Order: sequence, then C-alpha cells, then structure tokens
Amino acid sequence: MGLMKMAILFLAMAAFGLTEAVDISQLRLLAAKNNMTCVLVFGDSSVDPGNNNRLDTTNKGNFPPYGKDFINGRPSGRFTNGRLTTDFIAEALGYKKIIRGFLDPHLNKIDMLHGISFASAASGYDDLTANLSSVISLSKQMEYLKHYMIHLRRLVGATKAEELINNAVFVLSMGTNDFLQNYFLEPVRSKQFSVAQYEDFLITSMSSAIKEMHSIGARRVVVVGVPPLGCLPLVLTFRGETKCDEALNKLALSFSTKLRQELTSLKGSLGLKTSFVDIYTIIGTVIQNPKSYGFTEALKGCCGTGTFEYGSTCRGLATCSDRTKYVFWDAVHFTESLYGILADEALKTISVDLLN
Repeated sequence: MGLMKMAILFLAMAAFGLTEAVDISQLRLLAAKNNMTCVLVFGDSSVDPGNNNRLDTTNKGNFPPYGKDFINGRPSGRFTNGRLTTDFIAEALGYKKIIRGFLDPHLNKIDMLHGISFASAASGYDDLTANLSSVISLSKQMEYLKHYMIHLRRLVGATKAEELINNAVFVLSMGTNDFLQNYFLEPVRSKQFSVAQYEDFLITSMSSAIKEMHSIGARRVVVVGVPPLGCLPLVLTFRGETKCDEALNKLALSFSTKLRQELTSLKGSLGLKTSFVDIYTIIGTVIQNPKSYGFTEALKGCCGTGTFEYGSTCRGLATCSDRTKYVFWDAVHFTESLYGILADEALKTISVDLLN
C-alpha cells in the first residue's frame, strides 16, 4: 500500500476511534529505505529512561513498584511499570528493545549508534522548570547532544557521524511540567506572563531548540503534544473533581495546537521533515472510551490509592492486580499499556510524515 493510500486509510479509521496496530515489517522496510539511523530523545518523565538516577534530585523512579513489568521486573528510572513509548518506537524501527539514557553508565557502542535519550523527569521547555527540581534543562540536554556527537565522531569518524545525525529522528516530548509544576505553582512566571503569553514563551523555547538541532544536522523532527492535563488523577484529587477539568484541558489543547503550528512553520523555513504526535486526542479518546481499548480504570493510577501518589510517594506501595487494565500507572504517569498505544499511533504518524 502506498503512503498516500495509507494516510487516507488512517484518517478514515480515525473517525471511528484509534487505528489498528502498525505493520512493523512494512515500517522497518520504509525506515531502511529512508536510511533512518537512530532515535534521539529530549524531554521529561514521559521519555526519561533513567537519566535522573544520576542526579541529586528527588524526582526519581528507580525503586519499586516502578519497573514491575520491566526487564527482569527491576526499576530502571522510568516512571511507569514497564517500557516507554520511545522504547517501543526504537524496537519497531528494528533497533533495540529499549533506549538508554545519556547518563546511563552501561551505555555501549550499539546504544550510541541506535538511540539515546537526553530527557529528564520534571524538565520542560522552560529552563526554570528544570531548575526548580534540580534536573536536566532543555538547554543542558542540547549541551549533552553536542557531547554525544563528540563521542560519535570518535566511534565512527566525522563523515559517518554526520550521516547518522542527518538521518536520525529527533523527538521532543515535554510541556506538562511547565504548567503544572512551574506556572501554576511557582510565583515567577505567573507574575511575568499571562497563560497565553507563557504558552508563546514555551513555543519560542521549543523553536530555538529545533533551530539549534537543525544547525547541528537534524533533518527529521517529531514533537509530541501534551496530554489532557485536566484528566491527570493528581489534578482531579487536588481540585476535588471526579471528571476531567475542562479549563486545564482547554489549555492543553491550545498549547498543543500552537506546538503543531510552530512545527509546521519550522518545516517550511528550515526544510525539515516534521511530525506532530497529537497525544491530547489519543489519550482523550482512550479516557472517554476505556473499555474499547481494554481498560477498566481511566482516571485513577495503579500505584497506591491511585489518587495522589507518584514518584517518591509511590515508593514501596502495593499496586493494582492487573496493570494492563489501567490507563495511569501513578497519579501523573501512564502505564506501559497506554505507552504502547501511544507508540502505535506515533509510528503511524511518523511513517506518513517522515518516511516518504
């Protein structure tokens, strides 16, 4: 099936809900045909495979029950019970089953050549967001990218390293912490900006990062939107709600729309191949119709009471008996099952936008 026909089929099926799983064999053929080399990831806890383990911060997930369904049932630093969306994507493209963090002491040559995550839980597009939690800011993640390139040149030589970067997929997934842990909690940005102005401030930061990536050699960029913020169990608990908060969801939708628009603009001005993953719609669809996707609980986490525990407050707690039936792993983060759904949808978007 041609890519245009594939795209039309996806759109038609999307009208009735999320589409079926991506054809992995066809995807790998397309990736090979387009010389796709590796996945380079920037972001927050949605894509941090354990970089925060190496930091002096309380924002860690390297203890039980995190990692309950990960390799050998051990916690890795991922804020979920198993693998993340980016792990599934790397495996689908034919690389490895997991993407390691840049600060992982067990990094090897294969990891360096096929995928690295610079992401840090509690980070965001606003460097202040990361600084408030003593984690890796976006600007520092970009600095680490440059260190990575130095290592890459030593491994394979300058020409091969440049080719690898030119054919890599750069993924940015962040934004949630900028609003929930920064703007709405801390007094600095809320005094400087209105909500709309802060959205624009974040968009400028994202744009600057992508321009820097492009100057380094990036030619394929994927930006992930933010989830329905008003549906996070922690938000529901703090606001005493049993239904998703419409105001926060409206903000999440507005910001995701601006991200998509800016990405389209950068595509034109820089000549990039770009793809936007609309997780707001994907997750919203699952939450509204959980049983259609195999879930029985859509608004509570699997860890503890599922209402407020995440990170350190989830440490050592009992979990739900069947993790596959829960959308949320803790009061903020998603289960491996939901990340698998996000990966399927992201891969379909990537195959249409980047592999043609």
